[in-house]
Amino acid sequence: MNTIIKKPLITEKATLDSEMNNRFTFLVDPTANKIEIKKAVESIYGVTVDAVRTMNYGGGKPSVKFTNKGIVEARNKRLKKAIVTVAEGETIDLFTNV
Repeated sequence: MNTIIKKPLITEKATLDSEMNNRFTFLVDPTANKIEIKKAVESIYGVTVDAVRTMNYGGGKPSVKFTNKGIVEARNKRLKKAIVTVAEGETIDLFTNV
């Protein structure tokens, strides 16, 4: 279960969303689905999850660099972000392990 959730995403937008709307953002395994993400968050943090929204980033667009040794072509990193809505009255404290 711990391999599904990579790390919590702590940005200005994610922090504001967690304070105002009780939504928390995580970087997750790109092959994980919403049900697996929900079970992983509930087991790790001990909260009730109402909804999970996911977004896929990268993976398909190649990056091309022109170097002294020629043209180097590589794929961008594939990322998946999950926004988890927690039940009213519950919260996840992301800063206790820091």
